[in-house]
Amino acid sequence: MTTSDPKGSSAGPADIEVVSTDPELRIGVFPCKCGKNIGAVVDIDAVAEYAKTLPGVAHVQVNVYTCADPGQREIQEAIAEHSLNRIVVASCSPTMHEDTFRKTVKAAGLNPYLCIMANIREHVSWVHQHDHEAATQKAMDLVAMAVAKAATLQAQPEQDVPVTQAALVVGAGVAGMQAALDLAESGFKVHLVEKQPTIGGIMAILDKVFPQNDCSICILGPKMVDVAKHPNINMITMAEVESISGYVGNFEVRVKQRARYVEIDACTACGDCVEVCPVDVPSRTDQNLTWQKAIQIPFPQAVPSSYFIDPDACLGMDLIRCGKCIDRCEQEAIIASDRGKYIDLDVGVIILATGFKPADPSKTPRLGWGRYPNVITSLEFERLINAAGPTEGALVRPSDLSKPTSVAIAQCVGSRDISTRSGCSNFCCAESVKCALLIKEHYPDTEVSIFYQDLRMHGKYFEDQYQKAREEGVKFIRGRVGEIQQYPKTKNLRVSVEDTTHNKLLLENFDLVILSMGAEGTAGNFPLPISCTHDSFYIESHPKLRPVDTSSAGVFICGGAESPKDIRDSVIQASAAAGRAAIILQKGRYPIEALSAKILQDLCSRCGTCVQRCPYGAISQDGTGKFTVMGALCQACGTCAGDCPQDAIYMPNFTSEQIETQIDIALQEDPGNKIIAFACAFCSYRGSDLAGVSRMQYPTNARVIRAMCSGRYSTKFAQRAFEQGAGAVLYSGCHLPADCHFQTGNHWMAKREPRIRGWMKRNGIEDERFGVEWVSAGEGKKWQTIMTELAEVVKTPRKSAPKPKEPVVSKTKRAVKTKTDTKPKSETKAKIKPKKKASNSAKETAKRQTAKKK
Repeated sequence: MTTSDPKGSSAGPADIEVVSTDPELRIGVFPCKCGKNIGAVVDIDAVAEYAKTLPGVAHVQVNVYTCADPGQREIQEAIAEHSLNRIVVASCSPTMHEDTFRKTVKAAGLNPYLCIMANIREHVSWVHQHDHEAATQKAMDLVAMAVAKAATLQAQPEQDVPVTQAALVVGAGVAGMQAALDLAESGFKVHLVEKQPTIGGIMAILDKVFPQNDCSICILGPKMVDVAKHPNINMITMAEVESISGYVGNFEVRVKQRARYVEIDACTACGDCVEVCPVDVPSRTDQNLTWQKAIQIPFPQAVPSSYFIDPDACLGMDLIRCGKCIDRCEQEAIIASDRGKYIDLDVGVIILATGFKPADPSKTPRLGWGRYPNVITSLEFERLINAAGPTEGALVRPSDLSKPTSVAIAQCVGSRDISTRSGCSNFCCAESVKCALLIKEHYPDTEVSIFYQDLRMHGKYFEDQYQKAREEGVKFIRGRVGEIQQYPKTKNLRVSVEDTTHNKLLLENFDLVILSMGAEGTAGNFPLPISCTHDSFYIESHPKLRPVDTSSAGVFICGGAESPKDIRDSVIQASAAAGRAAIILQKGRYPIEALSAKILQDLCSRCGTCVQRCPYGAISQDGTGKFTVMGALCQACGTCAGDCPQDAIYMPNFTSEQIETQIDIALQEDPGNKIIAFACAFCSYRGSDLAGVSRMQYPTNARVIRAMCSGRYSTKFAQRAFEQGAGAVLYSGCHLPADCHFQTGNHWMAKREPRIRGWMKRNGIEDERFGVEWVSAGEGKKWQTIMTELAEVVKTPRKSAPKPKEPVVSKTKRAVKTKTDTKPKSETKAKIKPKKKASNSAKETAKRQTAKKK
């Protein structure tokens, strides 16, 4: 039997139910070898034997690949055969397969929240490859911690929420347009928000697109028109999303639209207003290579096909200051009184297609962009070679408008460089080859040289483009451009580069140099807490299995918002995002995780601290003075519980008792040499996972405890760890100020640091034994460094240790009510620690088996 948690209902103690009041705790433990990923380092058989000695464990079964279908089937069969009521899977990171195994146990008739994972791959075998014995010991500890937590798990009633069958797509480049069209064609209402005056994005201003070198606007133009005319698409240009509230299926969005000063439906784009406008401003479309008027249209094929006025450049739309455009417009389309406005939207899903921006060439001053007129970017080249560009397609040197006879293309500007962006921007190699072919097509006698680090022509037909370029006489020189200098009189350029193929320094002269610019992310400014990488690209929920989902339910990403990619891949991902969004929209209701906070009314002192802490407005006070949680709004960050003075907030699967139990188990043996590391699920824990995926080695004494958000870390957790003798404690979370997936959790955690350090000082604990670190999902190297440094700290014996407090029964646990008046035996067993004698025996067995293998 399960209970429901209807939208808007409060959740006090009576709402916390155990779905099955089992007379006996029966935990199943399933260690996984993961082929050789785990089995080659960790003695899985020894871990399995050790797991059998742990209290409450009724069945242990080793699998080669637990996540594969046979492994999942074995778990389901074991649940039925051995009457298992709690499941521990010891394998890879819960980031990777927690959802997989929850679905597995649910199919077997067990509540999905009674299954947890012990991470013995990313946190053990991959980061401790050279110390098999210590890795096996650590794996045992992590399994014991997971079993202890499993013993305290409560089955959680699942719920669902109604879905507003409309979508918001943010960004109207090629990815955003494709996503909007796909959803609109599926019959859903789509609100397409674009901050520029026209849709189309970067693709709209390109000349040709690879690999066939088709006319860019010829391909894109019809799609832009389709978007504008589709009855299910509400196109909102010159607008940005200002705020978002709500949750999956029920987002409330406020959009701020800037004034256009021109009525779109009335404007015929005749251009009469442009003829009389006295103000010239640099043209953004033409990359500031030419001029346009204060009243302008980005390019002839712009959609909407209407002029707009730049208010920062306009002299004034009254006849005293100027007003010439108003006087000339026969359609009376210019509205001097136009003002910005707010538009409120209700949507069920959101797709972020905000794209990327070209890398800033001024960040690489040694290449001379901005100082030497004949050093241009690849996007500036696109406008010069474009028939609709400032020179009507003639490639000229900006310094004297002469035709260049020699052109160099410098690769990886803004990419693969630790001073700008360390990653590859994906499309630049193909872009450079395309530029070279365009030059050869227009000017066959022009010498073209491409300087590259590594050519990555990975796409379909891209290798053909490369071969064609070589046949056309394009030179490919392996070496990164070190510096560009200008001859003052001729404005010619000298390029210095190390030819790594022939191991010599080259000094080459060119008339023109094109910098092949990489991409910079634009993530981080959206008013919704979506995790992003250190270089500002949004992070997908799972890089392989859920590549367009985000960690926020109902929010999807595609195109350049996720990572640098070309047009083809952007369109593919946009359709994927639309498909994922449509799954939610078409069902009408959406199930959400049953992990929302619940207030224990008999413990609550009505102080209201939780209301101040909640970033989602999910906690409110009713007419009787009680504080209650709206389950659908709560995102389960636990920030409210982290600061609750009465411990009156119950966080399913992350209760204080569960966290403290894991601390106690981790520190049973040799606590002074242990690091207790708390990591938030969406950033620092993923950073620790990345260290594992990257095989970054560090000492074996860290024991990681995962929480949804760093806001969950109470001051009591660090104190308990030090009372148990921990050598060091780490609180890690998302970067301040704006990276927190839960908006403000890391801010509140940071404010607890002085209280913890004050307590440490009063108890004679050295300050360096407690660390607060901000680690993003992309900073595996930083996690390795932190672990290595803390390992050095714990080598020094502690000067003193606080006297441990007497163990007390958790207030949270006491307040949890079940369907029966008697307390289930499972709750009693949850407090039993593994027998030390049995534990030592198992670990000695592991040592002997490891020694034999050596």
